[in-house]
Amino acid sequence: MTNALFIQLWKEGRTRFEKLLPQILEKDLSKRLGSSPNSAGFLIRHVAEVELLFAKNVFGLSEVKVSAKTLIAGKDTGEWTDLEELVQLCSLSKELLERAIAGQTNWEEVVVTKEFGSKTRAEALGRITTHTAYHAGQLALILKYGV
Repeated sequence: MTNALFIQLWKEGRTRFEKLLPQILEKDLSKRLGSSPNSAGFLIRHVAEVELLFAKNVFGLSEVKVSAKTLIAGKDTGEWTDLEELVQLCSLSKELLERAIAGQTNWEEVVVTKEFGSKTRAEALGRITTHTAYHAGQLALILKYGV
């Protein structure tokens, strides 16, 4: 499978997340679903940070600079309420992860991380794609039913 096909797969997996972003208002960022610990703003920030981490640590794009604040905090601190900043970060993570995917030469190479153990790069691509889609579902529910 060529890198172009992997990029198509990843882009398709990210569409639900991307389609939500233009609908979000700044007032939505603090919404939560029931007793869920994560707000909409936290989830958006988290998706972008993890995509950046994958671009850098899994797919080897050394130019990526990322401070995974949602992972460092370990919980929603309520600080992710700047919509413009979040959208810009999501745009950056999309651009850099796509560049990282495009630059791969060996999809069967095994990558080891403390978060998910040993996976081939192809399996890791599945992991980041489903991670984004999973949180897109959560975000959609928060936007529809959250307060």
